[in-house]
Order: sequence, then structure tokens, then C-alpha cells
Amino acid sequence: MHTQDLLAADTGMGAVTLRVADLDTMVTYYRDGVGLSVLTIAGGTAVLGRGTTPIVILEHAPAMRHAAPHEAGLFHTAILFDTQADLAAALYSVATKYPRTFTGSADHLVSNAFYFTDPEGNGVELYWDRDRTEWSWTHGMVDMATIYVDPNAFVQEHLTQDALEAAASRPGRVGHVHLSVGDVATAKAFYVDRLGFATTAAMGDQALFVSAGGYHHHMAMNTWNSRGAGRRQQALGLGLVRIEVPGADDLGALVSRMHDTGVQTADDGRTVAFEDPWANRIEVTAPGRG
Repeated sequence: MHTQDLLAADTGMGAVTLRVADLDTMVTYYRDGVGLSVLTIAGGTAVLGRGTTPIVILEHAPAMRHAAPHEAGLFHTAILFDTQADLAAALYSVATKYPRTFTGSADHLVSNAFYFTDPEGNGVELYWDRDRTEWSWTHGMVDMATIYVDPNAFVQEHLTQDALEAAASRPGRVGHVHLSVGDVATAKAFYVDRLGFATTAAMGDQALFVSAGGYHHHMAMNTWNSRGAGRRQQALGLGLVRIEVPGADDLGALVSRMHDTGVQTADDGRTVAFEDPWANRIEVTAPGRG
């Protein structure tokens, strides 16, 4: 793939929008459990984040149905913390207040990660990255694994009172977004060949990991629960994935690639929006546009 066909190296992920049936319950989970602060709440929409950075946007949609277990959509929203102490504080908070939502943990070599399912079935990953100098690459693919991490031992080793008390004001952001899709080949054709991410890891026809700028992954797609899934119908769960590129020129290059490969986009002057093959909505923004 030519360099001009790739997303800019400084590309990152923005807040993930979730459509929810019970706004109060979901706000409480992400605020009191995960340790996010409520940045704004009005008109049935709550924006939660860390510091001033939005991470999760909850849209009240009580009339919508829950998606079936094997449909395409969100696998998890992955929240990245700057320090192990910050991660330990979030882990301790969720595990203490919502212990039944814990689903697993892993040392991925590039990161330590802990997994949860929120009260409406949306996956949540809380993680911390090792320094990039500690990552290993083989033939252009990052070396990742899944090694058990004892969550209790992690908390005992890294939790500090300062991190716990200042949690909502400490840094944090969406590090990556992982989707459930119908098949990996179609996901690669869209997210790599059209959108412009680079492949960083793959698990046969089961999972694909992609990124910009040599990150381990900004997005991932798997078929573990959703093989063969078609386009999504309107339902609770994932509402919007946001990608942030560094500048207007980068956004313009993206739009040109999408048009050249037959992907329809909508541009309101601030964001460029489109759908992936499973009708997951993606919005791309650049600072200072609009």
C-alpha cells in the first residue's frame, strides 16, 4: 500500500456513541464504576470522559430493541489509561461496585487489559500500554499474545490512593474500538484497502487488527460471535465510531480514497460520515474544521 493511501500517523480514536435503553443506569455504571466524569448531560444524551476528553456518549433510545447475540456491532470500547496506577484505580472501582460485569484479563505483550460487559451488554476494555520500545514486530506484524493477568495482584501492585481519589480528572481516552463483523476479508477490504489503516496483526479468518502510525491497533474486527452477520438494523448498542485525523488535508485525502473506491460519504462541514459493510456508522473529524 502506498504511503499516500494510508491514514496519517497521528490518527487516533474519538468518543464512542452507545444507544441505551436505561440512561440513568448506564451513566451510573460508567461514572461510578469505570470512573469517568459526566461532562454534559442534556436532552437524553450524556457525555462522559476523563478530564475534558469525551470517551463514551450515551444516547437514550428506549424504543429500540436489543440486538441479537450474533449480529454485527460493537465487541468492545477500549479505554486507554496513561499509567498502571490509573488503570488499577479503574479496575478496582468497577470490580468493587460491579463485580459481576468482569469478564477477563490479559497481558497482550504490548499492553495489560481487563475486560467487562456493561449493564446493557456492551463490551468494555480498560488497558495500559507498555512503551513502544518494548513492543516486538515480525515481518511488519506486532507480536501480541493473551496471557492471564491476576486482577487482584495487579491492583495490589499498582493501586495508589492518589490515583483512586483523582480518577475522573486523570487522563484517559479511547485507545481502540473492536467490532464484531460478518467476515474478516470484507473487513480488510474496507478498513485497510479503502479507509487506509495498516494491518498490524491477524488471526486467520477470525480476527484482524489495524492501525495508523505503527500503533498496535486502533481498530479490530472479529467473527467470534458474528460470523456471517449481515448489515445491522437499528438497535441498541453501537451508535457511532469516531476517528480523528490530524488535519484538513488528511481528511481530504481520506474522502478522495473513499470516493475512488465507491464508498458514499456525507460531509456537514465539520465531519465526514459513512458506513462500513455492516452499517456501523463511522465519523472522521480533523481539528479546526467547520
